[in-house]
Amino acid sequence: MITDHTNPMQKPEQDASGDPNDDYDTPWKDAVTRYFPEFIAFYFPDVHRQIDWPRGHVFLDQELAQIVKDAELGKRLIDKLVRVATHDGDEQWVYVHIEVQGGHDSKFAERLFTYNYRLYDKYRRPIASLAVLADDREHWKPEHYGYELFGCAVGIRFPVVKLLDYEASTETLLDDPNPFALVTAAQLLTRQTKGDNEKRLAAKWRLAKLLYERNWDKQRIIDLFSVIDWMMQVPPELQKQLWQDIEQLERNRAMPYITSVERIGIEKGMQQGMQQGMQQGIHQGEATVLERQLTRRFGPLSPETLDRLANAPLDQLEHWADNILDAKSLEDVFTNH
Repeated sequence: MITDHTNPMQKPEQDASGDPNDDYDTPWKDAVTRYFPEFIAFYFPDVHRQIDWPRGHVFLDQELAQIVKDAELGKRLIDKLVRVATHDGDEQWVYVHIEVQGGHDSKFAERLFTYNYRLYDKYRRPIASLAVLADDREHWKPEHYGYELFGCAVGIRFPVVKLLDYEASTETLLDDPNPFALVTAAQLLTRQTKGDNEKRLAAKWRLAKLLYERNWDKQRIIDLFSVIDWMMQVPPELQKQLWQDIEQLERNRAMPYITSVERIGIEKGMQQGMQQGMQQGIHQGEATVLERQLTRRFGPLSPETLDRLANAPLDQLEHWADNILDAKSLEDVFTNH
Protein backbone atom coordinates (compact mmCIF):
# COMPACT_ATOMS: atom_id res chain seq x y z
CA MET A 1 0.00 0.00 0.00
CA ILE A 2 1.56 3.30 0.99
CA THR A 3 5.00 3.59 2.52
CA ASP A 4 5.66 1.86 5.79
CA HIS A 5 3.49 3.90 8.14
CA THR A 6 6.00 3.46 10.93
CA ASN A 7 8.44 5.58 8.95
CA PRO A 8 6.69 8.61 7.44
CA MET A 9 9.94 9.94 6.02
CA GLN A 10 10.56 6.82 3.93
CA LYS A 11 10.92 7.56 0.22
CA PRO A 12 10.43 5.41 -2.89
CA GLU A 13 12.86 2.58 -3.26
CA GLN A 14 12.77 -0.51 -5.41
CA ASP A 15 11.37 -3.66 -3.87
CA ALA A 16 12.50 -7.19 -4.60
CA SER A 17 10.54 -7.25 -7.86
CA GLY A 18 12.29 -4.12 -9.10
CA ASP A 19 9.14 -2.01 -8.87
CA PRO A 20 9.32 1.34 -7.09
CA ASN A 21 7.52 1.34 -3.77
CA ASP A 22 4.60 3.74 -3.51
CA ASP A 23 5.16 6.97 -1.59
CA TYR A 24 2.59 9.59 -0.62
CA ASP A 25 4.49 11.75 1.86
CA THR A 26 5.63 14.70 -0.24
CA PRO A 27 2.75 14.77 -2.76
CA TRP A 28 0.23 14.97 0.05
CA LYS A 29 2.19 17.75 1.73
CA ASP A 30 2.49 19.67 -1.52
CA ALA A 31 -1.15 19.27 -2.46
CA VAL A 32 -2.54 20.21 0.97
CA THR A 33 -0.30 23.26 1.19
CA ARG A 34 -0.99 24.56 -2.31
CA TYR A 35 -4.71 23.84 -2.39
CA PHE A 36 -5.80 23.92 1.23
CA PRO A 37 -9.27 25.48 0.63
CA GLU A 38 -9.98 22.83 -2.02
CA PHE A 39 -8.73 20.11 0.35
CA ILE A 40 -11.21 21.22 3.02
CA ALA A 41 -14.02 21.68 0.48
CA PHE A 42 -13.60 18.17 -0.90
CA TYR A 43 -13.18 16.17 2.30
CA PHE A 44 -14.90 18.40 4.89
CA PRO A 45 -17.52 20.56 3.09
CA ASP A 46 -19.29 21.56 6.33
CA VAL A 47 -16.02 22.90 7.70
CA HIS A 48 -15.35 24.75 4.45
CA ARG A 49 -18.67 26.61 4.73
CA GLN A 50 -17.83 27.83 8.23
CA ILE A 51 -14.41 29.27 7.38
CA ASP A 52 -14.13 32.90 6.27
CA TRP A 53 -11.68 32.27 3.43
CA PRO A 54 -11.23 35.92 2.31
CA ARG A 55 -9.54 36.59 5.67
CA GLY A 56 -6.81 34.18 4.68
CA HIS A 57 -5.21 31.21 6.39
CA VAL A 58 -1.75 30.66 7.86
CA PHE A 59 0.22 27.40 8.07
CA LEU A 60 1.96 26.85 11.40
CA ASP A 61 4.08 23.79 10.66
CA GLN A 62 7.06 24.94 12.71
CA GLU A 63 4.84 25.68 15.68
CA LEU A 64 3.27 22.25 15.37
CA ALA A 65 6.69 20.61 15.22
CA GLN A 66 7.68 22.33 18.45
CA ILE A 67 4.54 21.14 20.21
CA VAL A 68 4.57 17.59 18.93
CA LYS A 69 8.14 16.36 19.35
CA ASP A 70 7.52 12.78 20.44
CA ALA A 71 8.78 10.34 17.82
CA GLU A 72 6.52 7.69 19.38
CA LEU A 73 3.53 9.91 18.55
CA GLY A 74 4.79 10.85 15.11
CA LYS A 75 3.80 7.82 13.05
CA ARG A 76 1.69 9.71 10.58
CA LEU A 77 1.75 10.40 6.86
CA ILE A 78 1.56 14.15 7.32
CA ASP A 79 0.07 16.63 9.72
CA LYS A 80 -0.66 20.32 9.35
CA LEU A 81 -1.69 23.10 11.68
CA VAL A 82 -3.55 25.96 10.02
CA ARG A 83 -4.89 29.18 11.52
CA VAL A 84 -8.22 30.25 10.02
CA ALA A 85 -11.06 32.68 10.70
CA THR A 86 -14.77 31.87 10.94
CA HIS A 87 -17.93 33.69 9.85
CA ASP A 88 -19.19 34.29 13.38
CA GLY A 89 -17.65 37.75 13.62
CA ASP A 90 -15.03 36.79 16.18
CA GLU A 91 -11.87 38.77 15.50
CA GLN A 92 -9.70 36.01 16.93
CA TRP A 93 -8.45 33.04 14.97
CA VAL A 94 -9.18 29.35 15.44
CA TYR A 95 -6.97 26.41 14.51
CA VAL A 96 -7.41 23.40 12.25
CA HIS A 97 -5.17 20.40 12.83
CA ILE A 98 -5.05 18.06 9.81
CA GLU A 99 -3.83 14.47 9.97
CA VAL A 100 -3.44 12.32 6.85
CA GLN A 101 -2.74 8.82 8.17
CA GLY A 102 -1.03 6.37 5.83
CA GLY A 103 -1.54 3.10 7.68
CA HIS A 104 -3.36 1.39 10.52
CA ASP A 105 -2.31 2.63 13.94
CA SER A 106 -4.08 1.41 17.05
CA LYS A 107 -3.09 4.59 18.90
CA PHE A 108 -4.20 7.00 16.18
CA ALA A 109 -7.26 8.36 18.04
CA GLU A 110 -5.26 8.76 21.25
CA ARG A 111 -2.60 10.66 19.31
CA LEU A 112 -5.16 13.11 17.94
CA PHE A 113 -6.47 13.61 21.47
CA THR A 114 -2.92 14.29 22.70
CA TYR A 115 -2.14 16.73 19.89
CA ASN A 116 -5.44 18.50 20.38
CA TYR A 117 -5.03 19.21 24.08
CA ARG A 118 -1.38 20.20 23.65
CA LEU A 119 -2.37 22.69 20.97
CA TYR A 120 -5.18 24.06 23.11
CA ASP A 121 -2.80 24.40 26.03
CA LYS A 122 -0.51 26.55 23.88
CA TYR A 123 -3.05 28.76 22.08
CA ARG A 124 -6.07 28.74 24.41
CA ARG A 125 -8.25 28.83 21.32
CA PRO A 126 -10.59 26.20 19.81
CA ILE A 127 -8.72 23.42 17.98
CA ALA A 128 -10.48 21.30 15.34
CA SER A 129 -8.78 17.99 14.56
CA LEU A 130 -9.67 16.54 11.13
CA ALA A 131 -8.48 13.13 9.90
CA VAL A 132 -8.05 11.58 6.47
CA LEU A 133 -7.31 7.84 6.51
CA ALA A 134 -5.36 6.48 3.53
CA ASP A 135 -4.86 2.94 4.85
CA ASP A 136 -5.96 -0.45 3.49
CA ARG A 137 -8.13 -1.62 6.38
CA GLU A 138 -11.73 -1.38 5.26
CA HIS A 139 -13.29 -1.47 8.72
CA TRP A 140 -10.78 0.69 10.59
CA LYS A 141 -12.26 4.13 11.10
CA PRO A 142 -11.50 5.65 14.53
CA GLU A 143 -13.64 8.69 15.28
CA HIS A 144 -13.22 9.30 19.01
CA TYR A 145 -11.04 8.76 22.04
CA GLY A 146 -11.76 9.27 25.71
CA TYR A 147 -12.00 7.86 29.19
CA GLU A 148 -14.01 8.30 32.38
CA LEU A 149 -12.87 8.20 35.98
CA PHE A 150 -14.87 8.95 39.12
CA GLY A 151 -17.56 10.79 37.19
CA CYS A 152 -15.06 12.82 35.17
CA ALA A 153 -15.33 12.28 31.40
CA VAL A 154 -12.55 13.44 29.07
CA GLY A 155 -12.21 12.85 25.34
CA ILE A 156 -12.43 13.97 21.74
CA ARG A 157 -14.70 13.19 18.78
CA PHE A 158 -13.34 14.20 15.39
CA PRO A 159 -14.49 14.16 11.73
CA VAL A 160 -12.78 11.44 9.71
CA VAL A 161 -12.69 10.64 5.99
CA LYS A 162 -11.72 7.21 4.67
CA LEU A 163 -10.25 7.20 1.16
CA LEU A 164 -11.32 3.59 0.62
CA ASP A 165 -14.92 4.81 0.86
CA TYR A 166 -14.38 6.52 -2.51
CA GLU A 167 -13.20 3.35 -4.24
CA ALA A 168 -16.61 2.45 -5.64
CA SER A 169 -16.95 5.92 -7.19
CA THR A 170 -13.59 6.32 -8.91
CA GLU A 171 -15.25 7.30 -12.18
CA THR A 172 -17.23 10.00 -10.41
CA LEU A 173 -14.00 11.37 -8.95
CA LEU A 174 -12.59 11.76 -12.45
CA ASP A 175 -15.51 14.06 -13.34
CA ASP A 176 -15.22 16.19 -10.19
CA PRO A 177 -13.60 19.63 -10.80
CA ASN A 178 -12.01 19.73 -7.34
CA PRO A 179 -8.27 18.96 -7.67
CA PHE A 180 -8.46 16.69 -4.63
CA ALA A 181 -10.86 14.45 -6.50
CA LEU A 182 -8.00 13.70 -8.88
CA VAL A 183 -5.53 13.35 -6.01
CA THR A 184 -7.90 10.85 -4.37
CA ALA A 185 -8.39 8.99 -7.65
CA ALA A 186 -4.61 8.85 -8.12
CA GLN A 187 -4.19 7.38 -4.66
CA LEU A 188 -6.85 4.74 -5.25
CA LEU A 189 -5.59 3.88 -8.74
CA THR A 190 -2.05 3.56 -7.40
CA ARG A 191 -3.32 1.06 -4.86
CA GLN A 192 -5.36 -0.82 -7.46
CA THR A 193 -2.44 -1.11 -9.90
CA LYS A 194 0.26 -2.14 -7.45
CA GLY A 195 2.43 -4.77 -9.09
CA ASP A 196 1.06 -4.08 -12.59
CA ASN A 197 3.15 -1.33 -14.17
CA GLU A 198 1.33 -1.37 -17.51
CA LYS A 199 -2.02 -0.76 -15.86
CA ARG A 200 -0.51 1.93 -13.66
CA LEU A 201 0.96 3.66 -16.70
CA ALA A 202 -2.46 3.60 -18.40
CA ALA A 203 -4.12 5.05 -15.28
CA LYS A 204 -1.42 7.71 -14.94
CA TRP A 205 -1.78 8.69 -18.59
CA ARG A 206 -5.54 8.97 -18.17
CA LEU A 207 -5.13 11.33 -15.23
CA ALA A 208 -2.56 13.40 -17.11
CA LYS A 209 -4.98 13.85 -20.01
CA LEU A 210 -7.72 14.93 -17.61
CA LEU A 211 -5.48 17.73 -16.32
CA TYR A 212 -5.31 19.24 -19.79
CA GLU A 213 -9.00 18.72 -20.47
CA ARG A 214 -9.94 20.80 -17.41
CA ASN A 215 -8.53 23.94 -19.05
CA TRP A 216 -6.83 24.86 -15.81
CA ASP A 217 -4.05 27.43 -15.79
CA LYS A 218 -0.54 26.27 -16.52
CA GLN A 219 0.73 26.38 -12.93
CA ARG A 220 -2.12 24.26 -11.59
CA ILE A 221 -1.58 21.64 -14.28
CA ILE A 222 2.13 21.48 -13.50
CA ASP A 223 1.50 21.37 -9.74
CA LEU A 224 -1.03 18.56 -9.94
CA PHE A 225 0.93 16.60 -12.50
CA SER A 226 3.92 16.75 -10.14
CA VAL A 227 1.73 15.26 -7.38
CA ILE A 228 0.36 12.50 -9.62
CA ASP A 229 3.80 11.81 -11.11
CA TRP A 230 5.36 11.36 -7.68
CA MET A 231 2.45 9.33 -6.39
CA MET A 232 2.17 6.88 -9.28
CA GLN A 233 5.71 5.60 -9.68
CA VAL A 234 6.53 3.54 -12.81
CA PRO A 235 9.86 2.15 -14.13
CA PRO A 236 12.06 4.56 -16.15
CA GLU A 237 11.23 3.08 -19.55
CA LEU A 238 7.50 3.53 -18.95
CA GLN A 239 8.05 7.01 -17.55
CA LYS A 240 9.89 7.91 -20.76
CA GLN A 241 6.91 6.66 -22.77
CA LEU A 242 4.59 8.80 -20.65
CA TRP A 243 6.66 11.94 -21.31
CA GLN A 244 6.52 11.24 -25.03
CA ASP A 245 2.74 10.87 -24.90
CA ILE A 246 2.41 14.12 -22.95
CA GLU A 247 4.59 15.97 -25.45
CA GLN A 248 2.38 14.72 -28.29
CA LEU A 249 -0.75 15.71 -26.35
CA GLU A 250 0.61 19.22 -25.85
CA ARG A 251 1.42 19.55 -29.54
CA ASN A 252 -2.09 18.43 -30.50
CA ARG A 253 -3.68 20.90 -28.09
CA ALA A 254 -1.20 23.71 -28.70
CA MET A 255 -0.59 23.72 -24.93
CA PRO A 256 3.18 23.60 -24.35
CA TYR A 257 2.85 23.54 -20.57
CA ILE A 258 5.37 21.03 -19.31
CA THR A 259 8.42 22.12 -21.27
CA SER A 260 11.69 20.23 -21.20
CA VAL A 261 12.97 22.68 -18.59
CA GLU A 262 9.92 22.18 -16.37
CA ARG A 263 10.13 18.44 -16.84
CA ILE A 264 13.72 18.50 -15.60
CA GLY A 265 12.54 20.65 -12.68
CA ILE A 266 9.84 18.14 -11.76
CA GLU A 267 12.29 15.24 -11.84
CA LYS A 268 14.94 17.21 -9.94
CA GLY A 269 12.35 18.23 -7.36
CA MET A 270 11.45 14.58 -6.81
CA GLN A 271 15.11 13.63 -6.35
CA GLN A 272 15.75 16.51 -3.96
CA GLY A 273 12.62 15.68 -1.99
CA MET A 274 13.73 12.06 -1.69
CA GLN A 275 17.18 13.08 -0.47
CA GLN A 276 15.81 15.63 1.99
CA GLY A 277 13.25 13.16 3.30
CA MET A 278 15.91 10.50 3.85
CA GLN A 279 18.13 12.98 5.69
CA GLN A 280 15.24 14.15 7.85
CA GLY A 281 14.35 10.57 8.68
CA ILE A 282 17.93 9.73 9.63
CA HIS A 283 18.18 12.90 11.76
CA GLN A 284 14.89 12.17 13.53
CA GLY A 285 15.95 8.60 14.28
CA GLU A 286 19.37 9.65 15.58
CA ALA A 287 17.87 12.37 17.79
CA THR A 288 15.29 9.95 19.19
CA VAL A 289 17.86 7.30 20.08
CA LEU A 290 20.12 9.90 21.66
CA GLU A 291 17.22 11.34 23.68
CA ARG A 292 16.40 7.88 25.05
CA GLN A 293 20.02 7.19 25.93
CA LEU A 294 20.42 10.50 27.71
CA THR A 295 17.14 10.08 29.60
CA ARG A 296 18.11 6.60 30.73
CA ARG A 297 21.58 7.76 31.82
CA PHE A 298 20.83 11.16 33.36
CA GLY A 299 17.07 11.31 33.93
CA PRO A 300 14.34 13.47 32.32
CA LEU A 301 15.68 16.09 29.93
CA SER A 302 14.85 19.79 30.10
CA PRO A 303 12.96 21.52 27.25
CA GLU A 304 16.19 23.34 26.38
CA THR A 305 18.05 20.05 25.96
CA LEU A 306 15.25 18.61 23.83
CA ASP A 307 15.36 21.70 21.61
CA ARG A 308 19.11 21.30 21.33
CA LEU A 309 18.72 17.72 20.12
CA ALA A 310 15.96 18.63 17.67
CA ASN A 311 17.93 21.46 16.06
CA ALA A 312 21.45 20.00 16.01
CA PRO A 313 22.96 18.84 12.70
CA LEU A 314 23.41 15.11 12.18
CA ASP A 315 27.20 15.13 12.64
CA GLN A 316 26.78 16.90 15.99
CA LEU A 317 24.27 14.27 17.16
CA GLU A 318 26.73 11.54 16.23
CA HIS A 319 29.49 13.31 18.18
CA TRP A 320 27.29 13.60 21.27
CA ALA A 321 26.36 9.93 20.97
CA ASP A 322 30.07 9.05 21.09
CA ASN A 323 30.52 11.25 24.17
CA ILE A 324 27.92 9.28 26.15
CA LEU A 325 30.38 6.40 26.54
CA ASP A 326 32.72 8.41 28.79
CA ALA A 327 30.46 11.20 30.08
CA LYS A 328 30.01 11.47 33.83
CA SER A 329 27.35 14.19 33.53
CA LEU A 330 24.95 15.59 30.96
CA GLU A 331 27.25 18.56 30.46
CA ASP A 332 30.09 16.21 29.49
CA VAL A 333 28.00 14.86 26.63
CA PHE A 334 27.74 18.29 25.03
CA THR A 335 31.43 19.11 25.48
CA ASN A 336 33.50 19.16 22.29
CA HIS A 337 36.62 17.20 23.20
